[in-house]
Amino acid sequence: MQKKKRILLKVGSNTLTKETDNISRGKIEDIASQIAQLQDAYEFIIVSSGAIAVAKQFVKLESKADGVFVKQALASIGQPHLIRIYQEIFREYGLLSSQCLLSYSDFEKKESKTNIVNTINVLVNNNYIPIINENDTVATDEIQFGDNDKLGALTASLLEVDLFIIATNTNGIYTKESIEKRAPKTIELVEDFEVLLNQVVNSKSTHGSGGMQSKIEAAALTKKVNIETWIVNGLEDNFILNAMKNTVPFTRIK
Repeated sequence: MQKKKRILLKVGSNTLTKETDNISRGKIEDIASQIAQLQDAYEFIIVSSGAIAVAKQFVKLESKADGVFVKQALASIGQPHLIRIYQEIFREYGLLSSQCLLSYSDFEKKESKTNIVNTINVLVNNNYIPIINENDTVATDEIQFGDNDKLGALTASLLEVDLFIIATNTNGIYTKESIEKRAPKTIELVEDFEVLLNQVVNSKSTHGSGGMQSKIEAAALTKKVNIETWIVNGLEDNFILNAMKNTVPFTRIK
C-alpha cells in the first residue's frame, strides 16, 4: 500500500462563519465532502477555530472581568457545540472525528510533544480525524492574536505533515501594489521568503484575530522544517480540491 500524504488544514473563524455571525454548517459540509473524496490518498488533521463564534450565537455573558476572560468563558461554552457540529456532519460523510485541545506550553516540553505525536498517530491510523483547537480556558495567546495560525504551524511542524493549508477569506496573499490600487492580485508562488515579507499588508478579519501577518509568521515556522504552505480562500466551495487542480488563485509557499 502506498503511504498516504498527511495534510494539516487550519480553518479560521471567518471561514467557518462564511463572514457572518453564525457558524456555517454548509462550510463544514464542504470540508467533509472534500476530505471524503480525498481520503484514499490523503489523511487529514484539522486545526479549527470557531468556539467563541459558536457561543456568541446563543449566549451573552454579563461580566465585569477583562474581555479576554469573557472570551475564554465563551470558548468553554462553544467548544463542545463546535465539536458536536463537526461530528454530526462528518458522520454523514462516513468520517470519524475526535477532539484535541492543545496549549503552547505543550510544544515546549519533550514529553508533551511525544504524547501529542503518539496520540494523533493512533487516531489517524484508526481513521479518526483529529480536530484541534487551543485550550482557550487556560491559554489566551491565540484568542488575543493569531486565530490558531501559529498553533496550526507548530502542530504541522511537530507532526511532520506533507502539506499545511491555511483556509482564509482571501485568494492567498496579495501584492502590496495591487491592494493599494484596489485590484487585488495574488502572489501565486513564493520561493524567496524575504520578498514575501515586503509585500505583507496587515489587516485582521471580522471574527478572527489573525490577519495576513500571523499567516506569514505561521508559514515561516513550517518553512524552517521544509513543509510547503498553501494560503487558500476557504470561503469558496471545494477550495482544497480546486487548489490541488490549480484552477483557483492561491499562494503557495515552497
